[in-house]
Parts: sequence; C-alpha cells; structure tokens
Amino acid sequence: MFSGIKEAIKKFLSSTSPYEQSVEEFIRELQRILIKSDVNVKVVFEFTSKIRKRALEEKPPQGVSRRDWFIKIVYEELISLLGGEEELNVLPKKKPYVIMLVGVQGSGKTTTAAKLAWYYKNRGYRVGLIAADTFRAGAYEQLKQLAEKVGVEFWGDKGLNDPAEISRKGLEYHLSKKAEIIIIDTAGRHGYGEESKLIDEMKAIADAVKPDEVILVLDASIGQKAYDLAKKFHEATPIGSIIITKLDGTAKGGGAISAIAATGAKVKFVGTGEKVDEIEPFRPKNFASRILGMGDIEAILERVYSTMSQNELEEMADSLMSGNLNMKLIYKQIKQIRSMGPIGKILRMIPGLSMSLPEDEGALKVSEEKMDMWLNIINSMTYEEMEKPELLEREKSRIRRIAIGAGVAQEDVRELLNYYNYIKKLLKQLKRRKSLLKKFGGADEFLEEE
Repeated sequence: MFSGIKEAIKKFLSSTSPYEQSVEEFIRELQRILIKSDVNVKVVFEFTSKIRKRALEEKPPQGVSRRDWFIKIVYEELISLLGGEEELNVLPKKKPYVIMLVGVQGSGKTTTAAKLAWYYKNRGYRVGLIAADTFRAGAYEQLKQLAEKVGVEFWGDKGLNDPAEISRKGLEYHLSKKAEIIIIDTAGRHGYGEESKLIDEMKAIADAVKPDEVILVLDASIGQKAYDLAKKFHEATPIGSIIITKLDGTAKGGGAISAIAATGAKVKFVGTGEKVDEIEPFRPKNFASRILGMGDIEAILERVYSTMSQNELEEMADSLMSGNLNMKLIYKQIKQIRSMGPIGKILRMIPGLSMSLPEDEGALKVSEEKMDMWLNIINSMTYEEMEKPELLEREKSRIRRIAIGAGVAQEDVRELLNYYNYIKKLLKQLKRRKSLLKKFGGADEFLEEE
C-alpha cells in the first residue's frame, strides 16, 4: 500500500539540494504515489497544498532541522487527512442503539455485521442482527449462520421482499428481546450503474427504522470510484462513520482515504482478516505510520517531539502543582499525556520531587484506551461538575447520568473519580514536601543532582 513513500522520504532526507527544491521534488513524488494508489486527485492536491504551505512558512524550534520538521508536518497532515489524531469512541452513546450498514455488493457488509456483533458482544452488550438484504442470494443464510457462530440473536423473513418492512419488523423483534445494539445488514448492487436503486432502498430503510448511525462499509481496494460513491451515499443518508474491509490484502487503500474526504466521516473500524474476530478500532496514527514506513522515521519524530516537549512538560508540571485540581485540568493533562508520557514523568520535572514519588508508580499509569474513555466521560459532565468533581460523590445520580451520556458503566465513572482523588492526594503530599525542601537551602539542587 502506498509503496514508494518510504523511499521518497529517504531521498528527501539525504538530498543535498536546497530545502525548498527538495520540498517541491518530494511533493511531486508524493502526488504521483497517492494518485497511483487511487486517492482522488482533488484530495491529493488539497493535501499536498497544506504540506507545502506549512513546510515553507513554519520555523522549527531551536535544535530541530528543517528536514526533520518537514517529516513531522507530513506525518501530522496525513493523520489529519485520515480523520484526525483522536480515535472514535466505538461504544454506543445510548441503548438501544441501531446501526445500519450500507455499501455496494462485495464490500463485505454481511461479514462486517457479524464482526461488529462479535466485537460488541465481547464487551458485554446484547446484540441483534437483521438480514435486510433481499437482493443477494444466500445473504439470509450467511448472516443466520454467522449469528449462530457469534452467539447473538438473529431476525429475518424469507417471505418478505421489502427491506424496509423487514428492518422495521426486525427492530420490533430485537427490542422485545431487550437488545442493546441492533445491526442491520442491507443489500448492495454489483457494478456502479445501479447506485440509484441502492440509494433509494437505503433511504426507505432509514425512514422505516431511524437508525442511530449509518456506517458505510468500503472494500480497501475500491479505487478511484470511492470518492463519488461515498459522496452519493452521504447525500442520501448522512454517513456517521466508515468501516474499511479487506485491509489485510494487497489493496492500494487510496479509495478509503478518498471516502473519508468525501463524507467528512471518520473510519471507526478496519477488517484485518476473514474471521469474525478480525476487526479492530481504526487508529489514524497507526495507519499513518504504516503508510510512511514508520520504522524509518520514528527516530526523527522522537527527536522532534523530545525537543518540543521539554518546555511543555515543565509548564504542565507547574500547572499541576500551582493550580486547583479539577476535571478540566485532568482533561487537559490526559490530552497532553497521550503525546508526552505518564504523569510520573511529568511530576519528575519538578525540582526535588523525583525522590518523593512512590516507588511503585503503577497507580499513575493509565492505558490509552482508558484515557480515551475518561476523556469521553469528562465530555459528558456539566461545566459545574468539571469545576467541582466533588459534586459527583455527593449526588450519585450525577454519576448515573454521566455514565449514560458517555456510554460507559457507572463503575468507569467512579474509577475516574478514584484516579482524580489519588492525584489530588499525591499533589498535596508533594506540595508539603516541596515546601519543606525550600526551608533547607540547597536541598532542591541536591535532590536534582541525585
């Protein structure tokens, strides 16, 4: 996929030509590679125009070369093109939650429906599948067998030919079974001359069931037609997100990028194989790394970010020590920690405190997945709750409301509160110790040298 970008980066870094000339040569090569990889021409030129503008206008910080800074720009713009740095929250925001899968025939919708069912079932949700594809022979039996394999409820009716009616009755059935996530597998069409029939059918189903989210399923090898096709789907029924299938093969993948640009929707999942468990949330950073041949530019990015982050780390440490801790500050710190490291590393920037931190910093370590969940929880709080997290402990109904809004369990909200209280307690201890150190002249410097 996107073969040649890795070599283009190597050539750019080793070039002895003037910087501006090297930038233009790299951009021309990048354009050629992306268009050859089926990225829409309009998307390619808008993307490379942003890179050129930043490359010629931005000044790198002291200690960072212009060429290293340029690689950082390419990396960041690619992540932006793929939907941005933040990963989508793949858990539903409400229950029940109705998902409608759309796409052309052969994109892998039926298998994807089963994969989604497997993914959510394994996270504790009651899932129901609806076979609304009346066009493809065997679609009903395939989804039924996959539902049995995954172990979720299935509904379909071979005697009905109206996909909208099937979807409506299927929804009623699954709601009666207390399903929390309901996934509708819709029909596709072969070729690209029958989009109007497909889109009319999609509109009828959407009108009948009012889905909470419409997901466009795209084959990674779809090619140049992806941009126009995704745009037509989006105009008919707004696409909430995208799932890219068959990303494990030799597909060029450019069509998927074009679809993102055409709809403004973000990729939610990627299919990495044929088995029902071979699905994973889409991570823009990882995909960008794969495109660029990350192994060869990791050292460059590490060099750039380490130079940039020293001052940011010190500023963060100061804000932790001097500010009144609340969820707004926790939110800000989590966002920065995602790129700069665990809070223990940040607190060690404060003179004299490295020896005061607990030996076992396990309680300070939080996984990226958990951080994303916590950010979502904080986003579900009111302004007052962010300012005064103690309100949540006094009024338990607030925790229940926040959990529902964030699509998480109440225990997850309490876990965030426990982390907040732990950090608050730790900061109080550290402030006292720092105050004591200041009473003994030179103690700060002594501990720093240690």
